[in-house]
Amino acid sequence: MYLENINEPADIRGYTAEQRRILAREMREALIKRTSLIGGHIGPNLGIIEATIALHTVFDAPRDRIVFDVSHQCYPHKMLTGRVGAYVNEAEYHDVSGFTNTDESAHDLFNIGHTATGISLASGLAKARDLAGGTENIVVVIGDGALSGGEALEGLNVVGEMGTNFIIVLNDNDQSISENHGGMYRKFKELRETGGTAEDNIFRAMGLAYRYVADGNDTEELIRVFSEEKDTDRPIVIHIHTQKGKGLSFAERDPEGWHRHAPFHIETGMAKKESTPDPYAVATVDFVLETARQNPNFVYLSAGIVGGINLSPAERAQLGSQYLDVGIAEEHAVAMASGLARGGARPIFGTYSSFFQRTYDQMAQDVCINRNPAVFLATGTSLYRSTDVTHLGFYDISIFSNIPNLVYLAPTSVEEHIAVLRWAVEQTTHPVMIRMPFTGYAESPYPVRMDYSELNRSIVVTEGRDVALIGVGNFAALASEAADELAHEGIRATVVNPLYLSGLDADLLTSLAANHRLILTIEDGILEGGFGQKVAAFYADKPGIRVKNYGLPKAFFNRYDPNALAREYHLTAPQIAADVLRELR
Repeated sequence: MYLENINEPADIRGYTAEQRRILAREMREALIKRTSLIGGHIGPNLGIIEATIALHTVFDAPRDRIVFDVSHQCYPHKMLTGRVGAYVNEAEYHDVSGFTNTDESAHDLFNIGHTATGISLASGLAKARDLAGGTENIVVVIGDGALSGGEALEGLNVVGEMGTNFIIVLNDNDQSISENHGGMYRKFKELRETGGTAEDNIFRAMGLAYRYVADGNDTEELIRVFSEEKDTDRPIVIHIHTQKGKGLSFAERDPEGWHRHAPFHIETGMAKKESTPDPYAVATVDFVLETARQNPNFVYLSAGIVGGINLSPAERAQLGSQYLDVGIAEEHAVAMASGLARGGARPIFGTYSSFFQRTYDQMAQDVCINRNPAVFLATGTSLYRSTDVTHLGFYDISIFSNIPNLVYLAPTSVEEHIAVLRWAVEQTTHPVMIRMPFTGYAESPYPVRMDYSELNRSIVVTEGRDVALIGVGNFAALASEAADELAHEGIRATVVNPLYLSGLDADLLTSLAANHRLILTIEDGILEGGFGQKVAAFYADKPGIRVKNYGLPKAFFNRYDPNALAREYHLTAPQIAADVLRELR
């Protein structure tokens, strides 16, 4: 084997064409085997193998700087840059992250997990190089789907004027996570069909040189073209047409389903474990389809990830013009939702909490200052969801609950989630954001209200005295579990579901002061700027009341064990109950 003996890119630079062909086959086999056992991004990586071999054959990394936009297509890069063990030895499979990581290798320039950022990041490298009088090549690998992101276009615009060495490898597989959307993709299709000679060329229009490679999985042709453009003195786009999922028939036929995949049987492509449908996503999809049937002015917006609720191709087709995928352009989606609401439509824009972080300015300026009653659905909101540092879903409470005019709600059960959604879509007074539960009550322990127009009315789940547990969203059920633990010790605690994250139920909090001496807030998010700190501030001038906030510190975590992280910060029912007992002694 060649692959197991590669410790750095220099090891492959003397390879013959035949050796490179064998190497590509070994890399593909290793990727398929590894993903079949532990899952991961497979389609993007299978399609970029030949280009990665060519890049590391021609360019002298890490002196030459190679930046992978999104970087979920960096597995072949990692194989060739000293981390091959994580792809060929099962015991080492979990030793590397699924994205480029500056802690792993000098070959990884940035930690990148959000798309459309690579050109901007690399333009800084290029400017710094030029200021220092350097001569290294700056190379960015970016997918066609990423170009729907505004930052990528901003970067292209700046780089087109820089007039310096800057090489953009556009990996065009005619696919984003799902299908591409946007007018530029018709023009990319024309470029592919004309061998790069079509008159409409966005890259030339922005001041960049342009070359087209019809077979982006032809290592030798890529080596030839990259060699000709190495050390160029101008910015250039090398547009390569690749096949997503190349070499795995299932991934070739279904590039959306195999963008990322759970462990599977190589022979059949069947998942090794039957996935359990997310009850919140299932209920949300049903609600969206039902609402679209009943209200022709309803529209569901997505930003390249099928709305964060796993809308299938058939469901998207069923929605027709009432479903709009804007590409990987969350900022545009938020502003468009504001415009839709002002125009009389009833929009929901749904995406992951991690991606909503990009939209703070649009939420504040375009939505909330204008008080437009758009609805925003934040998904993946939990420390138990994504664990890669670039995809964490527990900062949203601190970010969004403090924007004026925005009503932010955190329902605690499927029934309450749908009731909140229905109210949000039907009302026309407030911009509303909903934190879709990741965990919660299997069945609501109280009658679910249908009207939420009286803002900041919390819900008393169980009444007690001395101790009140305020469980936010996902952790309302955790508060009830801790209360059950305390009941075994003879303590009947009050449990409160605040529901509203953007304001406090002052009347309820005041009433608790009468017969409670300890208030605990428990939230699936960071403490700084979070809900618990609002409660602590409320009681700051009230003698005799102690407040203890449970949550995560303001920090980044990467590839952690969720259960271990929860235990570290006492986010389990037994630990919370034990803490209460110590506090009351």
